[in-house]
Amino acid sequence: MPDPWESLQTTALLGTDRRPLPAPGPAAPYDGTVDRAAPAAALLELAALETVRHLAGALPALVRAPAPAPAAEDPRAELPAEAARRLALLLSTRGTAGGGVLANLGELLPQWLATARDRGYRAPAASVPALLDAARARSELRPDAVALAGPLGRWLAERNPDWRFVQRAAPEPPPEADAAPAESDQLWHEGLFAERVTHLTLLRRREPAAGLALLRGTWPTERAEDRLLFLDALQEGLSLTDEPFLEAALGDRSKNVRATAAELLSTLPGSALAARMAERARAAVRLSAHGTHLLVTPPTACDPAMQRDGIPPKSPTGRGERAWWFGEVIAAAPLGLWSAHTGLPPERLLALRVGDAIDETSSTWADDLREAWARAAVRQQDADWARALLGPAPVPGPGRSARTTGAPAKLLAVLPPAERAVWTAAFIETHGLGDAFQLLGACATPWTPPLSTAVVEALARAAGSGAYPWSHSGVLGMTERALSPEAAGAVEALAAEAAPATAWGETFARLAGTLRFREAMLAELAA
Repeated sequence: MPDPWESLQTTALLGTDRRPLPAPGPAAPYDGTVDRAAPAAALLELAALETVRHLAGALPALVRAPAPAPAAEDPRAELPAEAARRLALLLSTRGTAGGGVLANLGELLPQWLATARDRGYRAPAASVPALLDAARARSELRPDAVALAGPLGRWLAERNPDWRFVQRAAPEPPPEADAAPAESDQLWHEGLFAERVTHLTLLRRREPAAGLALLRGTWPTERAEDRLLFLDALQEGLSLTDEPFLEAALGDRSKNVRATAAELLSTLPGSALAARMAERARAAVRLSAHGTHLLVTPPTACDPAMQRDGIPPKSPTGRGERAWWFGEVIAAAPLGLWSAHTGLPPERLLALRVGDAIDETSSTWADDLREAWARAAVRQQDADWARALLGPAPVPGPGRSARTTGAPAKLLAVLPPAERAVWTAAFIETHGLGDAFQLLGACATPWTPPLSTAVVEALARAAGSGAYPWSHSGVLGMTERALSPEAAGAVEALAAEAAPATAWGETFARLAGTLRFREAMLAELAA
C-alpha cells in the first residue's frame, strides 16, 4: 500500500492540475472529511489530517538516552528578588513610570550587567535564556552576560547552537581554573577563529611570553587577515620581549600586518624602531639658534627603510607626500626625545612658533606638527603630552576658547578619569553641548556630580534659548545612560518649569523618570 504522505508530497510538488489527489480508499480513511471540489484546499486538509494520523500512531522509544549531567554548581549569590524582577524588565524593550514612557530600557542593560557582575551576583536560572538571547543580538553585552550566566549559561550553550558565542566570549578564568596545557593547545589548533583570538588575548593577559610562543608556533601558516587580529592581541602585556617577533613582522607580505607591527613597536620607547624614528624626527625638527622657533625640514623621500618601518610611500588621505611622511615620523617617534633634544617641557615646546627651516616666518608645518604630536600622545598614552596639547580646562568668559588640537576626545581618554570629568565640565560651561558629544563619551560613567551638574545646566540653557531637543539628541541619549542619578531632582525641577506638553517638558520628564529608574536599579544591586 503506498505511503499516503509520499503521495501527498508528490501531488504538492507537481501541482493538483498535473497530479490528482490520492484516490479514496484504505490509504486515506479520512477522505470523507474533505471537499474534493477545491483541489488545492483539499490537499492542505489532507496533509493536516495525515500529520495528525501519523503523530497519533507514533510509538514511544524503546531505549531512552541517558539524561545529561546537570550544570556545575555556581557558588555565587543569586540576585535579590527586586533586582531579578528589574532584570526581567530590562530584557524587554520599554518600561513606564508614573504613566510616562522611559528611555529604551535595553540601553540601560549594559550598566545593569556590569554593576551586577562587579557585585559578584549570578543571574536567576529562569532569566538565563533571555539573557543569552540578548547577548546574541548585542555583542557588547556578551562578556558581562556570559559571566552572569555562569556554568548554567555554558551548559545551555552546549545544547543550543544559537548560543555558541558563550564559549568564544567566556570571561577570563581565575588562575586556579586555567586549562591544562593539552586542552590549551587543542583549543589553539582546533578552535574557531574567534575562540583562538579570545584564548590568545586571555593567555597574553596572564602569561605574555606563553602567548607569544603560541602565536610564533603557527604564525607562518596563518592567513593574513588572521595574523592582523592576532597581532592586535599582543597589545595585552606588550613589552620589549615581543620586539624580535614584531621586527620580523615588519617584513610580512601583508601591508596591514606590517603597519600594525610598526605601530606596536612605536609604542615601545626602547625599541629599535622607536630609535630609528627618533633619529628621523630629530632630523626633521630642530630648535632655532635663539630658541624661539622650532624649524621643520620634512623628509624629501620615503626610502625603503622608512617603508619597512611602516610608512607608506603614498598618502591614503590625499595629503601632500612630504606632509604625510613628516606626520608619520613624528607620530611614531618617542615623545621623550623632544625634551631631551631641546631641554624644554611639552608646554614650552607647544608655545614655540613653528617655522620652515628655510623660511622661519612661514608656519606651514605648525598644524602638522601638533597633529602628529597628538597622535603620538594617544598612541604612547602619555598623559603629560595629552594634558599639554589639550591645554588648561576652559574658563567661562568672553573671548575664552579651548585649544583642542588633534582629536580632543582621544587625548582626553589618556588622562585619569577624574581629570577628564573636570576638563569636560569646564568645556561645557564655556562652549555648551554642541561640540561635547565625543568628550562626554570619553568620560567614565556614571558621570561625576560636577560634570552632571554642568550637563544639566547646559540643557537648561539650551531649553531657554529656544533650541529644539532633537538638536541635542545624541547628548540626551548619552545623558539618560550616564548622568549621575543624583541629578534627578534638578531635572525634575526643569520638567516642572517647562510646559508639560512642550518638547522640552516631555524631554525633561522622560529624563527624570529614567534617572529615578536607574537610581532604584543601582540601589537594588547594592542591597
